[in-house]
Amino acid sequence: MRRVLTGLGIVFLVLVLSGLAGVGYGAWVFTRPGPMPDARVIVVARGGEGRAFASLSDAGVFPGDAWTHAIFRIAVQLTRPDGALHAAELNFPAHASMQQVLFVLRHGKPVIHRLTIPEGRLSLQIAALLNDAPALEGTVTPPAEGDVMPLTYDYEWGMARQALLDRMQHAMTRTLSRVWDGRQPDPAIPDPRTLLILASMIERETAVAQERPMVARVFLNRLHQGMRLQSDPSVVYGLNQGAGPLGHALSHADLTTPTAYNTYVIPGLPPAPICSPGLASLEAAAHPAEGDMLYFVANGSGGHDFAASLGEHNRHVSAFRARQAAQPEH
Repeated sequence: MRRVLTGLGIVFLVLVLSGLAGVGYGAWVFTRPGPMPDARVIVVARGGEGRAFASLSDAGVFPGDAWTHAIFRIAVQLTRPDGALHAAELNFPAHASMQQVLFVLRHGKPVIHRLTIPEGRLSLQIAALLNDAPALEGTVTPPAEGDVMPLTYDYEWGMARQALLDRMQHAMTRTLSRVWDGRQPDPAIPDPRTLLILASMIERETAVAQERPMVARVFLNRLHQGMRLQSDPSVVYGLNQGAGPLGHALSHADLTTPTAYNTYVIPGLPPAPICSPGLASLEAAAHPAEGDMLYFVANGSGGHDFAASLGEHNRHVSAFRARQAAQPEH
């Protein structure tokens, strides 16, 4: 009987020692530095612990062997009170241990991407920017012209493009409402939609900040007097429906081609915006400059000369043409 007990004791001792060795090995694997030689941004795929391990092993954070995976799976279970694992795009330090990796998976901040929508972009251009932006999912079709607020937007990996477009449209709705509430009332601008249309024309007419309220005043003075607005950018928009530059200077035929946006032909404002205006153009439409200006023309230096009479305007045009003629040919 003693021999039997001794044999059972030996077996028990071997099992205990094997278990202790396994625990020791697991603890070593859990805390040892990993093989990844440098810090990296890694997309951890959705789908639970298995997909997370595959993402990390493919990126070189862990060896991809079954033993390491088993220890990772056990470590996830044992540390579950620390929080759930997150599928995200995350920064992992060089030689990250399994312990460090689990901390990042639970508490790391996702990588932030940024997409800038510049002022004055057309709907087709905005859709292209969104569809070309990295780390987003799905595709979008061009929004209604003028619906997007030009800003820089933050987003994370895996966000739907449509969700980001929705944010851009909501930003324009909020901004337009705020600008409208603080506007200088004008009978020519009866509603926020009209203000948005006017702002889009201002945006396309000048990139000089201090000129925008003056351009707004010219258009408003013309509206008050029943004059055609004669805005070249609106003519271009009517000819190509926002597809971009024409590729040639506007001709007499272009200026007389009847479209809903040809403000040389139609009275008043066009029926819809011709771009997405920025805040400065919205504010200019809401707070135009004072004055009796009815005309403006490019001055060749990036800005415009403004005039209250046709005679003064014609002198500005002649001066502009003379400066152009005096420029050396290249």
